[in-house]
Amino acid sequence: MLAATGCGATTTGGEAAEGGDASVEEGFDIGLLLPESKTARYEKFDRPYFEEAVAELCEKCEVSYQNADQDTSKQQSQAEAMLTEGIDVMVLDAVDAEAAASVVQQAKSQGVPVVAYDRLAQGGVDYYVSFDNQTVGRTQGTALIEALEAEGTAGEGEIVMINGSPTDPNAADFKAGAHEVLDGQVEIGAEYDTADWSPDKAQQQMEQAITSIGADDITGVYSANDGMAAGIIAALKSAGVEDLPPVTGQDAELAGIQRIISGDQYMTVYKAIRPEAEVAAAMAVAAATGEEYEGGGEHMLTEVEDADGNTVPAVLLEPVAVTEDNVEDTVISDGFYSIEEICTDAYADTELCEQADGGDEDEDK
Repeated sequence: MLAATGCGATTTGGEAAEGGDASVEEGFDIGLLLPESKTARYEKFDRPYFEEAVAELCEKCEVSYQNADQDTSKQQSQAEAMLTEGIDVMVLDAVDAEAAASVVQQAKSQGVPVVAYDRLAQGGVDYYVSFDNQTVGRTQGTALIEALEAEGTAGEGEIVMINGSPTDPNAADFKAGAHEVLDGQVEIGAEYDTADWSPDKAQQQMEQAITSIGADDITGVYSANDGMAAGIIAALKSAGVEDLPPVTGQDAELAGIQRIISGDQYMTVYKAIRPEAEVAAAMAVAAATGEEYEGGGEHMLTEVEDADGNTVPAVLLEPVAVTEDNVEDTVISDGFYSIEEICTDAYADTELCEQADGGDEDEDK
């Protein structure tokens, strides 16, 4: 059953992870802990995709779900409650990767394997699935350089960098990847790390940057995700900027895609969440049943090292840059969003939506 999913196979004779007493035939309990709900992806995509994948792999399995609302202590309590209730495997997207080490160690002490989802929690997890996060940052940085070159502003003015949460190890990787591309190519006039990935805090930081640099001298903005991009763009508009500089993003949020087609945001990074959730489900089922997840196809198993020096088997997926030019070929063609979801009344006069509306009229004829 596992081998047939296309998410990677398991071997029955492999080295067992922690746990391993559960069986697909009888079913077991999987704990899913996600970090926050401000970012649209977790409730809209990650959770349902994961639950669907588990249902396909293990019909009798149950998923216990909690969202921490960006609260480390709350996530700790949620994890402890799940362990008390007797989950057989934990899938953890940590609010704070370092603080999560105590959760991981508590789970391991009870023989419960842990799959780190999207963020690499410390403490010695059994498996990890995410995207190549430095590649995400490089993708964002490269797109920003391309936008500056297209606008003829490369080498002019200054850019602002608004990075993600300092408690999220992914944010550090995004930042490192972006710097790898941007350093020496642009002048970085201001840079901030943004607690909790907060759009409100990003807006305040952008307001500070506008005050210190001057709106007219800001030629581009590196934003680590779409939610913060919304706050950044709001700050620019409040400052009276009509010709917005290119602003990056990540997560392909619906509002981000709409800002892209309307010209307010230059790009986002599309991370196909369904395969990430499917791999996590396959890892969880393998770990709970004592089998060894081996990966396969596009989801090749590699190894990463966590901050404690532990080597962790991992699958790292590839991100995709989305601009106005390829919205149709990415998030729409993959079924991530429909034209109807994107083309609400406020965006009906964009080129993408007008073309779609014209195509519908032709079909009606």
